[in-house]
Amino acid sequence: MSSHFPHLTRERFMSLTTFRKTGVGVPTPVWFAEEDGKLYVITQQNSGKVKRIRNNSRVEIAPCTMRGKVTGPAQEAFAREISLDDEPTRAHADRILNRKYFLKRIMMLFNRGYQPTYLEIHAKELP
Repeated sequence: MSSHFPHLTRERFMSLTTFRKTGVGVPTPVWFAEEDGKLYVITQQNSGKVKRIRNNSRVEIAPCTMRGKVTGPAQEAFAREISLDDEPTRAHADRILNRKYFLKRIMMLFNRGYQPTYLEIHAKELP
């Protein structure tokens, strides 16, 4: 199956740029995993990027270093927070992120107060 995100295929980090109401972009390096033409990201539930995505689903994604230095082309995409009620999709996102990032499992053991949420990113605008 071909990827909607070929420039991210071998990457470990992705720059996720979300947009403020003023239109100013805010880039953040994130872990991500791709499956079935969608990207999945784990982040803190009350993070700024989640709040911005709730207001504007348009994002830009690009490969980057762990510190956020963009290393390849950016692509427009569309993101949504996976609802707390959608446990099967949240569990799926968690599984594929665990498969890609062994360190994620270890970090989750030590971050007791961390309240994660998951983002789903699509190449086309969501209905």
